[in-house]
Amino acid sequence: MHYCCKPCWREYLTTRIEQNLVVNCTCPISECRAQPTTAFIYSIVCSQEVRAKYEQALLRRYVECCSNLTWCTNPQGCDQILLKDGLGYGAACSKCSWISCFNCSFPEAHYPASCSHMSRMTCAKCNHGFCWRCLKPWRPDHKDYYNCSAMVSKAAWQEKRFQDYNERCTFHHHAREFAISLRNSISSIREMPKVRNLTFVLDACKVLEQARKVLAYSCVYSYYNQDTESMDIVEQQTESLELLTNAL
Repeated sequence: MHYCCKPCWREYLTTRIEQNLVVNCTCPISECRAQPTTAFIYSIVCSQEVRAKYEQALLRRYVECCSNLTWCTNPQGCDQILLKDGLGYGAACSKCSWISCFNCSFPEAHYPASCSHMSRMTCAKCNHGFCWRCLKPWRPDHKDYYNCSAMVSKAAWQEKRFQDYNERCTFHHHAREFAISLRNSISSIREMPKVRNLTFVLDACKVLEQARKVLAYSCVYSYYNQDTESMDIVEQQTESLELLTNAL
């Protein structure tokens, strides 16, 4: 029941909306924690543009509060909301076709690498594992953080191994960008006659893009699972996929 003049209310609410702070907006009177309702805000703010920003703020807050919802993580920008029940390794955004990972903050699905693989870093000198997000030790029992007295030969081998997998991963990411660029170039010449003949090329580009993506994250998977018994089979399958992808 605190009173303020309408121009002051309008300027106050508009500023909060523009600064994306309207969700937690309270009465402008000092120490009053009452929050204005949507109906009250609409009675004060007349600008359709500002109202639209307010509605977007409410939508963002709603998505953030729902554990089964998330935004599409396409780095090119997409305002589509994804439902967890319908999101898996083979599911894509219905608007932009980008495949997101629902379980971690990595910007895209990274199968066969796990979410932990995408957040783990390892010191090439002492082999200390840590999380790149919070920088905390990956292994709780690792206490001697600054003891890098490992053998130089082992450190050199570990660094060389990382460089090899990293170069392969980077190569496949660049090759994937080429496939995307090629598909976009072909899609832009739809005015040419007999465009149906190019459909198989577009399909091939999509398959090539997906194959390069799997190969890139297979490098991450192989780097962190080198000692497992199944790695021989994984390496054989990866090599086979790489040969077929290069041929395509």
